[in-house]
Amino acid sequence: MTNITVVIPTYNEAENLPTMAEALFALSLPGLHLIIVDDASPDGTGQIADRLAAEHPGRMEVIHREGKRGLGSAYITGFKRALADGAEYIVQMDADFSHSPHYIPEMVAQCADYDVVVGSRYVKGGKLDERWSWWRYALSWWGNAIYTRLILRLHSKDSTAGFKCWRRNTLLGIGLDRIHSNGYIFQVEMAYISERLGYRTLEIPIYFEDRRIGQSKMDNRIKIEAALRTWQIAWRHRRLTPRDRATLPTQQSEA
Repeated sequence: MTNITVVIPTYNEAENLPTMAEALFALSLPGLHLIIVDDASPDGTGQIADRLAAEHPGRMEVIHREGKRGLGSAYITGFKRALADGAEYIVQMDADFSHSPHYIPEMVAQCADYDVVVGSRYVKGGKLDERWSWWRYALSWWGNAIYTRLILRLHSKDSTAGFKCWRRNTLLGIGLDRIHSNGYIFQVEMAYISERLGYRTLEIPIYFEDRRIGQSKMDNRIKIEAALRTWQIAWRHRRLTPRDRATLPTQQSEA
């Protein structure tokens, strides 16, 4: 049985989480495990996650963190727990249904031949929610197709994608302690490092739906910070090559 772990950071997702958990456990993936990393959500998301974990013993666990500590560190925390638990494939996604669970079986299947599979909005067949304003669409497209690709020389067409399936050895080889970004720029840093280290990436098209319930965490301050930190990422990791992959434990390198 393939050990698949889905990692979802949460902050004020009380209304979305029960439906998301139900959708994930309904997938035809009997080895699927769910890790919720909650940053002390004031709306009670953490308590709801605990209740759901009790309803799905052995299939779901909750990591509670004090205060709002950021998306990047939440993913790193979840990734490390998943790796420690022996996950073979680790899926990262949002709780708000912008990332539909029904893509996960395909992503896992494709990950058998690639090091990371990305649910992409900007490859052929990918699509954004029709309710997006032209300005929001233009800004997202420019940030992915022009800005980050020009600065970082990325091949990925959706460098800010937050819906990915990682192979275990890819995350081990990246070396999660290398990652410094904590906001949404975390996605860009992970994409850049994985390319610099020579990992094989496949982008599959997805329909990116706007969140169904609740408010977006993305604001102008976060967007400006991400634009500036792209230059820091380029400088920090400019000399990385495939020879800089972290050394894998013997049992993992033979897997």
